[in-house]
Order: sequence, then structure tokens, then C-alpha cells
Amino acid sequence: MASKIVSPVQTTRVSSRTWRVLGAIVIGLITVIVVGIGWFLSVARSALPELDGPLPVAGVSAPVSVTRDGHGVPTIESATLDDLFSSQGYVTAQDRLFQMDLMRRAATGEFAEIFGDIALEHDRRQRILGIRATAEKGLQSATNDDRQQFSAYARGVNAFINSHRDKLPLEFRILGYEPRPWTMQDSLAIAYQMVETLSIGPGDANTREKVLAKLGPELTADLYVNTSWRDHPPTAPAPALDAAPPAQSSAPRSLAAVFSEPISELLSPWIGQMLRDEPVRLGSNNWVISGAHTTTGKPLLSNDMHLGHQMPNLWYEAHLKSGDLDVAGVTLPGYPYVIVGHNRRVAWGFTNVGPTVEDLYVETFNDSCEYLTPDGWKKPDVRSEVIHVKGKPDVTITVAVTRHGPIVSDLSPGETRKLALRWTLYDGIRNPFYSVDRAQTWQDFRNAFSGFDAPGQNVVYADVDGNVGYQATGKVPIRASGDGSVPADGSNNGHEWTSYIPFEKLPSVVNPASGIIGTANGRITPDGYPYSVSTQWEAPWRTERIYRVLGSGKKFSASDMLALQTDVYSELDRFVADKLVYAIDHAKAPSAQVRKAADILREWNGQMSADSAAPTIVSKTRLELKHLLLEPKLGPAPESNEIIRSSLNWKSYTWQMQMVWLENILAHQPTPWLPSGYSDYNELLAAGVNAALKQAPADLSSWKWGPQNSVTIQNPVLGKVPILHRWTGPGEQAQSGSGYTVKASGRDYGPSERFTADLSNLDASTLNVVTGQSGNFLSPFYMDQWKAWYTGYTFMLPFSKSAVEESATHRLLLEPK
Repeated sequence: MASKIVSPVQTTRVSSRTWRVLGAIVIGLITVIVVGIGWFLSVARSALPELDGPLPVAGVSAPVSVTRDGHGVPTIESATLDDLFSSQGYVTAQDRLFQMDLMRRAATGEFAEIFGDIALEHDRRQRILGIRATAEKGLQSATNDDRQQFSAYARGVNAFINSHRDKLPLEFRILGYEPRPWTMQDSLAIAYQMVETLSIGPGDANTREKVLAKLGPELTADLYVNTSWRDHPPTAPAPALDAAPPAQSSAPRSLAAVFSEPISELLSPWIGQMLRDEPVRLGSNNWVISGAHTTTGKPLLSNDMHLGHQMPNLWYEAHLKSGDLDVAGVTLPGYPYVIVGHNRRVAWGFTNVGPTVEDLYVETFNDSCEYLTPDGWKKPDVRSEVIHVKGKPDVTITVAVTRHGPIVSDLSPGETRKLALRWTLYDGIRNPFYSVDRAQTWQDFRNAFSGFDAPGQNVVYADVDGNVGYQATGKVPIRASGDGSVPADGSNNGHEWTSYIPFEKLPSVVNPASGIIGTANGRITPDGYPYSVSTQWEAPWRTERIYRVLGSGKKFSASDMLALQTDVYSELDRFVADKLVYAIDHAKAPSAQVRKAADILREWNGQMSADSAAPTIVSKTRLELKHLLLEPKLGPAPESNEIIRSSLNWKSYTWQMQMVWLENILAHQPTPWLPSGYSDYNELLAAGVNAALKQAPADLSSWKWGPQNSVTIQNPVLGKVPILHRWTGPGEQAQSGSGYTVKASGRDYGPSERFTADLSNLDASTLNVVTGQSGNFLSPFYMDQWKAWYTGYTFMLPFSKSAVEESATHRLLLEPK
């Protein structure tokens, strides 16, 4: 059979045709990419707000000036309060409308409507908790002033939405929907979401109940320790800098009586959190020092609130002026007022108290769907919730509500009992912030915060006259018996809430002799305090470090306050490192790699620095020791996350003071906790190091802490767009610090702002947020504060009329339409 001959001319012609086709395809692709990028940029630019000149706005009755500084921080000045809060709503929506819409959807359980069934679990949780229903109830009980101010704020937001429906932020266009009108209930729902975020949930009560049944009261009391020799309640005398640990363990054995009683968050930070080896520390730092400790002779007050990161960052800076109201600081998008900051005379800052305000009750139901009460069987109220799911049929859930609250058993995988949730939020909470923003004296301040029901906060205070103070806030229940640490029998009144701790009995102090007050979510109740405030305080190391630095005798400036806010020394990890070195030096046959780890730790100074290997070794070893100590007691952890959540195992233990438990174990080395197979604690600790090093590179010095402790911040929608994500958020960045340093840092949480008020000159006060003021991609204020937050510098917060004018870069005049 003859072969087919292909001539060179034919080959050339085929190649030319192929190249022409390929060329057309490439040109087409480039055209599509260019057009796509052009569309993105066009839509993104169209959403940028007007910053200068006159602007007609519906809802204002007279001109309102909006003066922005070089970081986009607005000073909003109006003749009336109504126009002020309306303008605050408008201006906040200019920069944060999409975030505001996500926040109200997160609160009320309406994510699935825009994200699909990936968000269904989150929405189901929020509907069961009833945040929207509670907001409706809260509006009914709001004061006339509150309703007027929330109504004005909503009017301003809606004025922006209605005038910008063809110029909405890019995220709305990508997701294919428009925001519905803003309501007063939306503002309340966002506030209630913050209450939910900062409340100690009832999940630990369920776990604690299982641990008690398995281990008994003695070992359970060790695990659920709630005090430490390192604690410093703010009303107690200043601690001695050379304080030493007690000879015996600080685990409170008196808790055994309580345990002996018979008892019958994927897509973004808004949707949920990954299962963790350690609990997320949504804490904060605040402190105030009197003029005796400062270079100016007037107080300095600092606050950095630790919360989950989002893009844009949570807080929105603003300065509000109308009549005698003149206040600057951080605001919560979707909610009027300034939340933390200063006015002309006083400054304040928050940390979370973490009071026990959510109790579980085991309800007894019969076959007729009735539950048992002291007055007999009763029908629960029933609430029907319809969840809209993008691209799929609606999902309807039915929530039964008893005298204690909604049945929340579905929120605890594997739970078969009917558990009802009693929560202070359901009793209604008041809004104190208008009065707070106007406070002029310590007594004004206390009067205002007496109406702050939730979330319970530690509030530090300073004024221009030189006074400093502290006040605990929040409605904290008094119970007939128990402390809410484990589920109670709901069929009788034996564990009912009888009242709340009176405000005048909450911890408070003004002008203490030491001139130093600081809190960092640790224990605030002094020894002998007659009420139970919290069954789960935060670990004490940040509080201890703050007092140690401020009590050093130095005269401090505002820059020193920032240095303390960014301090990365960990006393916990230095303590653990010393124990590990001693153990390895005395272990029988540690490996060469384990001995190398000991040498690295031996030279370490306790700084959780990004470029150091020692923090990695200590942190990984702490987790391995937790594993080695708890697995024999609580069982191995299954591979499935759902099984981990529903069954008792060593990973079930996520107590906020879990490292105090570990410190007690390492300090006192009790025999009941030493696992079988180890002759002593030296061998156990060496084994912990050896287990940790299985993850390490051969060159231990290259096992840097920064990448292990990296932070990731990204836009929840634009960050998913290929190529574009390079510019829509900081992304993943190595960082120093840890959950136990003053500069608290983790994968997705950390300081949400850094604020220092200088009461000698309010114009010298400083404030910065994480990324920037704007949520609008392409805005110059979208990420202009990131470098300051990440590297540790800050910005002045202009306050006086002259300072505002000198810093002005944009002047907008909102005029009646």
C-alpha cells in the first residue's frame, strides 16, 4: 500500500491556519479579560461615595457638614440630633453598606438567601436563638428617645440605598441582589449579635456535665479551674511585682459541692469558626493610669478590643457633634452613637466581663408535647421560621419556647434531651450609649452605664480633671442555687433566676491609691465577693503583664501605651519553657533533636516573636501535653469533626482557663494526672516535646513562629475572585504574639482597634483600626491603616475644631433634598 506524501507547502499552510485560529482565541480571551476587568473597575468606581461639595440628601432638615481627615474619618456636625443620627447612618452606609447588610443577615439568620445552603446551619442556629424575634420585642420596649434616634439612623441609611441603587458596592452585583430597606430592628439585631458574640455560650456546661460524670468531682474541679494566684481584680490593691505562686495548687476544691448536685460557625467570619485545639479568645485589654504615672500629669487611657477579623474591619471611626454632644471614637456599623472613645471631658474603653448569663434547663416533655412546670404540664409557645435558600426550596423550622426560653437541643450534636436556653438577652436590654456619649463626670458615667445590660463589660474611665475609675456592667443573674455551670432541672424552681446582681454591688472603684487600673477579661471579683459573676474567666497572663509593666515606676507617654498594646512577652510560655528544659535535662534518654529543642528554649527570652523558633516549640508542646494528659481520661478524638463535637473526648475540653490547669499540673505534678507508662513528669514532658517535634523541620531554628501564627484577613466575596484577591485584603501574613500576650493574636482574631486617650490634650489621642474606614474596593481608605496595625504605629484622632480643620482632606455638605 502506497504511503501518503504530505508536501512542505501543505504543512506550512496548516500551520498558518492554526496560528491564525490560536491568535484569534488569544485575542478573544484578552478581550474578555480586559472587558471583565473594565467592568469590575467601572462598577467598583461607581460605588465610591461623594466626599466633597454639596450633596442633596433626603431626610435631613438643615445642612450637615461632613469633614473627613486623611484616613477618611468623618466629623459629622449638625444643628439637631435628628439630623446628626440620620447623617451618621448615611455616611456609614457610604463606606460600609455591604458589610452592614451582611451583619444584619448574620444576626437574623438570612445568609442562605444569598450564599445558598452552605450557610443553612448558621441560619438555623440564629433562627432557633431568635435574634430577629428578640429585636422585634426590643423595639417594642425601647424608649421614645431611642426609637427616634434609631429611626433617624435608619432614615439616613435608606436615603443612601435609595439614591444609589444603580451604584451599589461591587459585592451586591456579584451576588446578584439588592439590599432591602434598613429598619430599626436591623440596628437592634446587630447589637444583639454582638451580645451573642461576647456571651459565654452554654456549650461548655454540656461538656462539663459529661466530664463530671466520667471523672468525678476532684479531677473535674482541676480541669474547670476558675481562679489563679496571678489574678488581679481591678478593685483589689496593686499586686507586688515579686509575687510568687502558692505552695499548693490554686484549683478551687470548693467547687466539688456544685458538681455533686443531681442534674437531670466555612464561608467567612460571619458564618462560623473552624474547630480548634484552643478556644478563640475574643477578649480585650484596657487600662487607665492617673497623672502620677504619666509625663503630662494627666491620665492616659488605652483600649484594644480583641475580636474576629473581617474585611472591612468591624469598627467605623467617627466624630459626632450636635449642641453639647461632642464625641469621637469607634462606632458599630448599622448602629448609632460612639461605642468607645471620648467626649470633651471623659474617655472610656471596654473589655468583656464574660458573665454567666446563659443557662441550660433540662425540660421534661410528655407524649402530648407538654412540658413539666411547678404548676403542672404546659404547652410551649411555638415559633415558625422560614429560611429562604438561594436556588433551593425554603426550609421551615419550628421552635418550641418554654418558660425558660427556646429549645436549643438541635444546636448540640448528639443531645437527646430537651434543653431550653435562659438568656439575659431574652429579658430585654437597654441602650445606654446616648447617655454615655454625653457623660461629663464620674457620676454621669456611672448613671449611664447602670443602664448597660449586655454584653457585660469592664469599663475604665478617665476625665480631664484627673480622675480615673472602673465599673463592671451588665445584668448578671442571681440563682436560687447553682451557678449555671451545668444544665439544671427545668421542672422545678430549684435553679431559677431570682433577681440580678444590683448595679451598686458590681465591682467598681474610683481613684485607687495605686493610680493603676487594668482589665484583660480575667477575674474581676475580689476574694470574698458574695455573688457568682462568671464560671469561666479568661486566663490571667495578659492582666498580669499589664500590671507588671504599668507598675514599674516609669512615667508613661502615649507612645508607651502603644508599646504595651503591642507587647509580645508570654509569661505562660516562658514558664512552660523552663519546665521543659528542666525535664529534658533530667529525662533518661532524650533524642538529639529533643536536646536541641532544650538548648533553643534555654536561651529564649519569652518574646513570641515571628522570627523565633522557641515560641513554636513551646506552643506545639503545650498542645501535645494537653493531648497526653487528657486522652487517657477523656478518650481519643475521632477523625470526624461532627463526632468530635457530639462525643466526649480529649478535644472536648476547651476551657478558657485550660492553661491555668496545665500550669497547675506542671507546677505541682499531681500523681492522679500522670498517665500510665511514664515514670515521672520529666519523662512525660520530654515525650511531649518529642511528639511536637514530629512536625518540625530538621533544622529546628528554621521552625519560625510567624508562619505558624499567621493571620488571614480577606474580603468574603471579592477575595474569592481570581487575581483580584491580591488587592482585596492583606491575605495571609506572619505575625508575632499569641493568645496569651498583651498583643493577642491568632489566625483570625486580634486587636480590632487600638485607642489611647490623652486627657492632657485630647487632640493628642490616637486611634487606628485594622485595615481602613472604607469597605469599598478602590477607595483610598480601603486598606490605608493596615501597615500601621500590622507593624505597630498609629494615628492622631483630631478632636478640637482647629485640629479637625487642619487635618481636613474632604468637605461634604449634606443638604435637604
